[in-house]
Amino acid sequence: MDQRVDDSLAFARGAASPAVLGADYDGEGTNFAIFSENAERVELCLYDAEGRTEIARLDMPEMEGGVWFGYLPGVRSGQAYGYRVHGPYEPEAGHRFNPAKLLLDPYARQLTGSLEWNDALFGYRIGEDDTSFDDRDSAPFMPKAVVAEPDFDWSADRVPSTPWERTVIYEAHVRGMTMLHPGVPEDARGTFEGLASEPVIDHLKALGITAIELLPVHGFVQDQHLLEKGLRNYWGYNTLSFFAPYRPYLKSGRPSEIKSAVRRFHDAGIEVILDVVYNHTAEGNEMGPTLSFRGIDNSAYYLLSPDNPRHSFDTTGCGNTLNIAHPMVLRMVLDSLRYWVEVMHVDGFRFDLASTLGRESTGFEREGAFMNAIRQDPVLSRVKLIAEPWDIGDGGYQVGGFPWPFREWNDKARDDMRAYWRRDPGLHPRLAQRLLGSPRQFHHSHRPATSSVNFLAAHDGFTLWDCLSYDGKHNEANGEDNADGHDNNLSHNMGTEGPTGDEAIHAARLRRAKAMLGTLLMSQGVPMILAGDELGHSQGGNNNAYCQDNEISWIDWASADPTLTCAVADLVALRRDLDLAHPRFAVDPAHGDGVSPEIAWLHPAGRRMEDGDWSDHGLQVFGAHRFTAEGGEVLTWLNAGDDATCTLPEGDWTLVLVTSEESISRNETVSGDLTVPGQSVAVLRR
Repeated sequence: MDQRVDDSLAFARGAASPAVLGADYDGEGTNFAIFSENAERVELCLYDAEGRTEIARLDMPEMEGGVWFGYLPGVRSGQAYGYRVHGPYEPEAGHRFNPAKLLLDPYARQLTGSLEWNDALFGYRIGEDDTSFDDRDSAPFMPKAVVAEPDFDWSADRVPSTPWERTVIYEAHVRGMTMLHPGVPEDARGTFEGLASEPVIDHLKALGITAIELLPVHGFVQDQHLLEKGLRNYWGYNTLSFFAPYRPYLKSGRPSEIKSAVRRFHDAGIEVILDVVYNHTAEGNEMGPTLSFRGIDNSAYYLLSPDNPRHSFDTTGCGNTLNIAHPMVLRMVLDSLRYWVEVMHVDGFRFDLASTLGRESTGFEREGAFMNAIRQDPVLSRVKLIAEPWDIGDGGYQVGGFPWPFREWNDKARDDMRAYWRRDPGLHPRLAQRLLGSPRQFHHSHRPATSSVNFLAAHDGFTLWDCLSYDGKHNEANGEDNADGHDNNLSHNMGTEGPTGDEAIHAARLRRAKAMLGTLLMSQGVPMILAGDELGHSQGGNNNAYCQDNEISWIDWASADPTLTCAVADLVALRRDLDLAHPRFAVDPAHGDGVSPEIAWLHPAGRRMEDGDWSDHGLQVFGAHRFTAEGGEVLTWLNAGDDATCTLPEGDWTLVLVTSEESISRNETVSGDLTVPGQSVAVLRR
């Protein structure tokens, strides 16, 4: 469309509204609104279609309650724009207004262009301290917001609304999932169009996945220090825009591509969950650039040091912390979440460093403003909500501390499952907790047994295959002398560090991988599988691949192990058939209520486990005998040691699965004693 704007362009008095923040196109014109309670003047800058040439600059005509707003007739979707905000430059008081810096609208729904690192992006003069003032124009180096097209035909969309007890999550990366996929057209790889292509969706359906959880897709910034080292921010935990998607993930450049992808996933019965980062932004601490929030109203949008507001108050380890306690900042977060649900039709969110969002003046508060706002919201309270229940601040580790309806990543389940199968002694009491959905952490405050999101691996850390291939991390490619990343990986290379041509070691790794996946998928709670773990994907021992936008991180489809893939599909199918993920926690048969499933723990000798058995560090095999409320029985033996003879409860059983077999599914009638192979999970039913 023709983006020229004539000199007579003017705001229409009386037509503007402060009710909807951002750029809201109504078919005739666009209402612009931005919040800054400490600004003295706000200018709207309009740009040509490429976002390079400024074609108009107008003072926002109205302000109420800190919201600056105005309506421009004739300005349509596709119009590029930005803001310049005037006010005091008083760093010691927390104010960093600098009208020389073009600022991105916090409510931008679409972006054009990309950030080009230049000293002009900083509000102070590089080489001097942050109280100096830089008056160079940053516009040539800034991405621009774009007035988005609101229309999309959702009439055929069928939202899966999968219950938590039927949910199986697959954590994936838009780009990494598709860059090496031979079935995805090359021009669609790395984009939402490629992600929602037929071969990817067919793979997820074959596995039995019900929800794909995507690493951040909000507009984010490439870190200057990474670019200088020839690296890139791959994971995307560096958000600049909470509404607009990351432009390189869109083949078409239009947000409607995400809508089309979501609709395709829904057609396949797969929900879409977004990993979202509302704890900090890409602007970093006071030494960072002025790109949006800092220049719009630093003291409103960010937590500042109570001792000296010149400095950021950082509980995230990322330089700054969003001031969720401010009602308009909280509103921005809630508006963003509702936008992605109501406009983009996503099905839920995983909150990065969620403990930060629950911080109040006295520390983490599960009944704080953010939690309560989500819980009472008629839109957000009905979607899937997952917390990463920690941050780096004091008291930040909060596994089990979030209120319903939140679910939580459970790193205790990850660590105990890894350690048990590594044959660490005395782990069976803790593994029993994980099989039950970690009731010590989650069975309180009327929380269901689906509160724990269990996983063996996630984007941050070793892949599952690397847990079995490396004793130590190998992050040299990150350029930090292997000093970054976790050291406590609970991994075991099984005799050789890294890839091996030794068939016995490879077979042992595959055997343990299937046993670990069997434990994950036979446990209460909600299982999450890291993309590629079903294929045997390796990152070469890199356990912090945040900056590896290359073959280190991209899923290597060509090297997929079909035996492992089939095992995951069989495990997911059996989980569904056995109806293991009951919303109620299992109880001892002596305390059965006729509604909850029941659980009895068995010694390999066939008797009930006794107190001394739980403290027997030499015991490496035990059984979980589950009784469903409907009268069925499921018996799971877990053997981290060598081959063992286990005595079954009296009567005939059907052996349905043994993870150590090449094809793990079985259908054999057994009774009496059963040999459970070492490093395996065996499942029986009747």
